[in-house]
Amino acid sequence: MTSWRIVRIVAGSFVLLSLALGLQQSPLFVSEWWLAFMAFVGLNLLQSGLTKWCLMESLLRKLGVSGGC
Repeated sequence: MTSWRIVRIVAGSFVLLSLALGLQQSPLFVSEWWLAFMAFVGLNLLQSGLTKWCLMESLLRKLGVSGGC
């Protein structure tokens, strides 16, 4: 599995988990602060799309995960 796929899987999982834990209508509700975490993930995705640099992808490549499409 390539680093870009891992980054997208982790980001998508964080967004879905944050929704489940942050919405009051959810049976898994914990706190509204999970929505702030979701906003943080979204900002990181936006930043990486604009700058073509992602910290998590850089760390995965240093750990030996192959990059590319």
